[in-house]
Amino acid sequence: MKWLRGVRLMVSFAAVFSFVGQSFGVVILEQGAALKEMFPDADKIVSETKKLSADEITKAKERLGGSLVHYQKGSSSAAVEEKLEYTFYIATKGSQKIGVALIEEQPGKWGPVQFILALDPATAKVKNLAVMSYSEKRGRPIAGRNFLDQFVGKGSADKLAVHKDIRAVSGATISSECTCFTVRKVSTLYELIYLKQ
Repeated sequence: MKWLRGVRLMVSFAAVFSFVGQSFGVVILEQGAALKEMFPDADKIVSETKKLSADEITKAKERLGGSLVHYQKGSSSAAVEEKLEYTFYIATKGSQKIGVALIEEQPGKWGPVQFILALDPATAKVKNLAVMSYSEKRGRPIAGRNFLDQFVGKGSADKLAVHKDIRAVSGATISSECTCFTVRKVSTLYELIYLKQ
């Protein structure tokens, strides 16, 4: 009987270690809950879909290092499509525009990471952000407030270098850099489309 318990124990350890080594897709927030989290005081949220003009595409790529998708060396993520059309969510309270949000997906280490970012409509700086879903082994802490709060008040002009301006999540540098790129991209797109900067 002791040998049977020993075999069960070894099988249990093997199962745990195989579970730890896998990456899993995790959905944290569905779209409705994400918008509510971004704009808890909004009376109304409306969507506006905007297609980038050829000039906006060129300017965005220039400001973002040549691409709208940030693939990094060492990433095993599935491909993320370079979109040319974006849906912005505009929140109002009374007659005042209180924020604008964009849902954006970028490749992480093991799979795409989907974010929602809420911006100040006048400055294009981050008011709030959240991870909606990810497929990561060690990247879960990028969804925590301790990491995300570093980006509040940041915009496209801010330096967002991992290990310099932004504290990376330990063991998840690619996911951390993915977040930095997403913040710069969303702010840049809003500036180009709405603020005409």
